[in-house]
Amino acid sequence: MNTPPPGFTQEDPWRIFRIMSEFVDSFETLSKIGLGVTFFGSARVNSKDPFYQIAISLAKTLARNNLAIITGGGPGIMEAANRGAAEAKGSSVGLNIELPFEQKGNRYANIPLNFHYFFSRKVCFVKYSIAFVFMPGGFGTLDEFYEVLTLVQTKRIPRYPLILIGHSFWDGLLRFMKTTLLKNGYISPGDLDLITITDSPQDAAAVVLDYVRRVGPPPLKPKTLG
Repeated sequence: MNTPPPGFTQEDPWRIFRIMSEFVDSFETLSKIGLGVTFFGSARVNSKDPFYQIAISLAKTLARNNLAIITGGGPGIMEAANRGAAEAKGSSVGLNIELPFEQKGNRYANIPLNFHYFFSRKVCFVKYSIAFVFMPGGFGTLDEFYEVLTLVQTKRIPRYPLILIGHSFWDGLLRFMKTTLLKNGYISPGDLDLITITDSPQDAAAVVLDYVRRVGPPPLKPKTLG
């Protein structure tokens, strides 16, 4: 019988417990928030950026309709969405991640959670959301967009609204999907219909709220998460 290397016995079992603790803690908290909408987007934009203001407006509208707002908990677009939810006195969830740079928890998340592992954090984004808003962003935003899109495309999760905000940012990617992926058969006809793109926070809110009306109203927000 092969003897496992010392690193396994010294590190991996404890890593498993750390992973379990992230899931247990986050599931216990997030199971109490009701229906949520996750916002993805750049950590690098400031409060003067037009997309920052759009994120505040959209999050505020959704929170006023008793939907929890979930973000990665950091600055930029994440801060804006948490800010909109907090200003609407709604549930403002921040799933923060430990990173060597950029990521720092924002002060508008009134339900903060901290993660060490990206994959456990991603599970929580998807598990507790019934719609996803993708604002302009970098590698992380694109990774999250493709992952959630793939989950819907492969029917691992329901056909939740997937909303891209900003034609100026997303049109090039959608053009590539049409002229390269679809044209060459790498995706199927109809796959792009899974995506909604708009510049309007009002239109984005309408898409989400229409979906909520069709699947049923969100439960009343609990008075306490304790």
